Amino acid sequence: MLKSKANWIVETVDEDVDVSIIDQLLQRRGITTESERQQFLYPSLDQISDPSQFNDMDEAKERVFSAIENGEKIFVYGDYDADGVTSTTVLMKALQTLDAKCDYYIPNRFLEGYGLNKVAIDYMANEGASLIITVDNGIANVEEAAYIKSLGMDVIITDHHEVQDEVPDALAIIHPKLSPAYPCKYLAGVGVAFQFAYHLLDYMPTEWLDLVAIGTVADLVPLVDENRVLVTYGLKQLAKTDNIGLQTLKKIANVGEEISEKDIGFILAPRINAVGRLDNATLAVQLLLTEDEEEAQFLAEEIEELNKERQQIVEKIVQQAEGKVNNNDGVIILYDEQWHEGVLGIAASRLVQKFDRPVIMLTYKQDTNELKGSARSIGAFDLFENCMEIKHLFSAFGGHAQAAGMTFPMENLDEIKQFLHERIYSLLDKEDFKRQIHIDASVSIDALTENLVQQINALAPFGMKNEEPILHVRGIPSQVRQIGQDNKHLKLQFKKDAGVLDVIAFSKGELFHFISEKTPIDIVGKLQINEWNGIKTVQIFMEDMAIHEWQLFDYRGKRSERNIVPFFNHYDANLVVVYENETMQQFAHYSNVQTITYEVTPSTLEKVDCLYIYDLPHDLTVLQEIVKHTQPNAIHLCFEATEDAFLQSIPARDEFKQMYRFLFQQEPVHLKSDLPKIIYQQKWSKEKAIFMLKVFFDLKFIRVENDLVYMNPDVEKTPLDKSRTYQFQLQQSEIERTLYYSNYNELKSWFLPLMHEEEENREEVTL
Repeated sequence: MLKSKANWIVETVDEDVDVSIIDQLLQRRGITTESERQQFLYPSLDQISDPSQFNDMDEAKERVFSAIENGEKIFVYGDYDADGVTSTTVLMKALQTLDAKCDYYIPNRFLEGYGLNKVAIDYMANEGASLIITVDNGIANVEEAAYIKSLGMDVIITDHHEVQDEVPDALAIIHPKLSPAYPCKYLAGVGVAFQFAYHLLDYMPTEWLDLVAIGTVADLVPLVDENRVLVTYGLKQLAKTDNIGLQTLKKIANVGEEISEKDIGFILAPRINAVGRLDNATLAVQLLLTEDEEEAQFLAEEIEELNKERQQIVEKIVQQAEGKVNNNDGVIILYDEQWHEGVLGIAASRLVQKFDRPVIMLTYKQDTNELKGSARSIGAFDLFENCMEIKHLFSAFGGHAQAAGMTFPMENLDEIKQFLHERIYSLLDKEDFKRQIHIDASVSIDALTENLVQQINALAPFGMKNEEPILHVRGIPSQVRQIGQDNKHLKLQFKKDAGVLDVIAFSKGELFHFISEKTPIDIVGKLQINEWNGIKTVQIFMEDMAIHEWQLFDYRGKRSERNIVPFFNHYDANLVVVYENETMQQFAHYSNVQTITYEVTPSTLEKVDCLYIYDLPHDLTVLQEIVKHTQPNAIHLCFEATEDAFLQSIPARDEFKQMYRFLFQQEPVHLKSDLPKIIYQQKWSKEKAIFMLKVFFDLKFIRVENDLVYMNPDVEKTPLDKSRTYQFQLQQSEIERTLYYSNYNELKSWFLPLMHEEEENREEVTL
């Protein structure tokens, strides 16, 4: 038995055979009418709302055109992530198209932080700006907006982040959540900037949808409604983009002709983000705005190197952070003076995945005695909402429910930590911490075809609120193995009617140890088409797995502590059964391992996670009672057959007669000099000869004095099988035949009745 790492939320499966899987998936997304179905499966640019529905949109447009007519300097103030970079690029292109006198400013993450700041405002004022337009930021900058106004400049805020208690005093604020008439409330920053550009130009600039797709996917906003339309058409534009910078970046990053949201999320966006994480994101804006091929090549190569450096830094920080984690903390808060603040959000995400806790990663600023960094949360805990309750403890704070950035004095660390620790445990139970996986359908392995994958892909692009469907399959794998460097990954293979199904589980290689042979496994994951040498096959990218029945692990004849140590490290209640007390010392250093001998009273034992039968018993009944009372989820057979009683057949009656006759005729028989004669003559093994002597000794037929064997006179005739040695050999032979020389199926069948009571009480898993 192996519990899933995540909580599986099983959606109701429509068993109507006339309803396609696509219709089932659409229904679960709340799409029930034919009109909704058509809009979702066949998105159209007509579904993009009129930008004039934004509050303050007309006022903003009027101010921009006034600036253009008067030759005023306009500054676009962006952000250093992919959404901010693409937002800046889109609005700059719109202003350039209108022949505006314009420039842009991207704050430095390390020196200025997120959002407007007075140093940047002074710079733009000194550069002659009279109008500042923020993109993907500004809604939290109340003081800074007032400062801009005090300098005689105007500010237009375009943003999509959470609206806080007070709204800045700006000439105009273009924000979906402050615009009751605008239907789509969850545009990315670049989506808002695009709509502003649309309104300024009086036409939809579809040639910039490639930029909109990158920023929208990168910012993890819901990919439904208008966002779905923007990304769908943006991906088409990205495939044929005329943006020289994007063309060059795609080539360097080896992005193919067919582009999906995954290419943005895992290839293009991380490279654009890497610039702002390690350097100044102005470099990325330059790449997206340039029309010079040589400059594009230089900038793209520099970005590629920064991304490689970013990957190395993240790996190092994650390794260091894992060693600092206290598993009792409800919210993990870690800091280090050496940690690079630009990648702390990525590192926090990695730790959230591993520890199922919200994680705040911080770097210590010695000059200001402040902690600054990023946070990522779990689905059940709204980080923004809860941190806003202690906003007074932060020097700066902003973000979303699942991601945030913050700065606060070092002396506030304990108070913040205590508040979040108490708050999360007051809101969540233990199971709430686990990631949730919503399973869309349970299908048979034979039903996983290329045609099914194509049907599911009709729902793409996938993202927040339109997650890629997760399917459940159940079967017995024909092959299980670790793959990749350091056996980091896991590969399973299942046989099906038309070949095989491969299951790939990245970074889950350790699960290999917990899969016993011929055991049904429940797997949830996403379908993919794998193409190799022109041959296409369906495979599953595994998200999680579970085993819902007790397991038998067969290590007979190859006993090694390394086979069972992974279980010691994974389970709390481990019980090892040994034959002799001396062996118990081998496991004394494991605090979660109890060791017993077969002398134990089984009724005193409690249920355990894993039972390790380290030595063969001398009585099957005792072992049966141990299993019945402990009802383990897994049984490990680790023993050797040291005596090989099963292979040493009991001598025939005639052989006993020949030995008796020899002893009678040669009495006294010297064990060292005479016994080898009969062994050689009869071609017996030494063990067989000694066994017969032990039987005669048990029955008092002989006595041994000073290595001489004498016959006892007037001995009562007694059947051979009354001998204790004879009985023990019979019993041990049966034990070895049952436990050591049986095949796997026979062995599991022997244990099954002992587990029967537990199996009846165990909940059946239905999917």
